[in-house]
Amino acid sequence: MALAQLSTRYPPAPGGVERHVEEISRRLVTRGHPVRVYTSRLYREFPWQPLPADFVEPPTPPGLSVQRVPAWSLPGELHYPFFRGLYRRLDADRPELLHVHTYGTNQAAVARRYHRRTGVPYVITAHYHPIWSIHGGRVRHLIRGFYDRRLAAPIIGEATRLIVQTHEEERLIRVNGFSLPRVEVIPPGYSPATPLSDPEAFRRAYRIDGPFVLFVGRLASNKGLQALVEAFGILHRRDPTAYLVLVGADGGEQASVERKVRELGVADRVRLTGFVADESLLAAGFREARWFVLPSQYEAFGLVLLESLAQGTPVIASRVGGIPEFIEDGKAGRLIPPEDATALSAALEELWEDGTTRTRWGSYGRESVVPRYQWDQVVDRLEAVYAEVLGR
Repeated sequence: MALAQLSTRYPPAPGGVERHVEEISRRLVTRGHPVRVYTSRLYREFPWQPLPADFVEPPTPPGLSVQRVPAWSLPGELHYPFFRGLYRRLDADRPELLHVHTYGTNQAAVARRYHRRTGVPYVITAHYHPIWSIHGGRVRHLIRGFYDRRLAAPIIGEATRLIVQTHEEERLIRVNGFSLPRVEVIPPGYSPATPLSDPEAFRRAYRIDGPFVLFVGRLASNKGLQALVEAFGILHRRDPTAYLVLVGADGGEQASVERKVRELGVADRVRLTGFVADESLLAAGFREARWFVLPSQYEAFGLVLLESLAQGTPVIASRVGGIPEFIEDGKAGRLIPPEDATALSAALEELWEDGTTRTRWGSYGRESVVPRYQWDQVVDRLEAVYAEVLGR
């Protein structure tokens, strides 16, 4: 099967969708399917940041090619990446099937238009975020509302399959009220990184000399960071040796986080590392943390939770989106209401000194949760979907 994977960004651009597309593409070519990834030269969408001008595409396995087309966007809150020449690339390469990644994107509209003219089928993996959870202000929400009401129905409806990662994701899409094609629930995969052997590597890299709480993700308004900083302020009064470590690129919220940290008087106990590209160093950070916390308004899945559990560190996460479908409260961690500083601080303090329970929960996550999510299982399911769609 000659396959096209369409994604707004692709590694080295960071992100869960980007990693997802890379992992399935590499595995598909090892199974004999030629794959072309159609993507942009964007490193980050908000703020808009292209890859360096001298960027050279790293080598890919035989059968996999990465086609980066120009992208442009409207300014400010009208932000929406458009691809230049994507349709022409598809027309020249003639794939047998298009796999579109992410609901509401320009590549989904291009795939529908290409399908209507050529008959080439397309499937969509939604990576869906409901309107109230997306980053941006009022104008962004109005634009997304217009898309959901007026534009999404034919794009989603004409797809041959809609792929979601959790049952909650499917439920939220159905709230929009338009007809869906056949839906496949395919959870993501995960490949644990190997941490550096030095047990203090992460602490030394970021000057951390006490126990620490870890967050990894974009510093964005929908990640619940204000509540996290407030909860840490409460924890810090109990244990002045504690640190809060925030790992991730600025998604528009870093300045407000820094203000909050100064207001609470804990600036010397908070580390903002930026994006950590070294996966082994980041894995060491997960291993060395006392807790990993993800207090988001919404997560379609929350793959970063598996990164923590793979290193034996239990998690505290919002009871939202797909998280409760694989994190059981009291087994691998604690689930709390989103953006609730009081509940978050109570969860942190509950077991802050209880190493026995933390170890038990972390071991359960590493041994019983993480092994359920294997990339080869994802690709098995995708191959079956592709074969059905193509009548093979």
